[in-house]
Amino acid sequence: MADSESIKKRKAAAKRILRDIEHYKVCVGCESVILKKDAFCPVCDTYRFNDDAEYTRRVVEELSKREQVSVLPSDFI
Repeated sequence: MADSESIKKRKAAAKRILRDIEHYKVCVGCESVILKKDAFCPVCDTYRFNDDAEYTRRVVEELSKREQVSVLPSDFI
């Protein structure tokens, strides 16, 4: 089965993130992958993160294989 367009976009984003994994962290509230410089998660507004590079790598790889299921703030506009 061919990848859907959204999966292709997620895989491309994952490749970009994995190239510079040291600049990213994972929100422990919703598992969104965000920049380390961000103080709050843009998805769930929490401020708790896991910035371990190996953990972030595993999350990125897993998220790149599935459709987006989280609700983003832009979904409410």
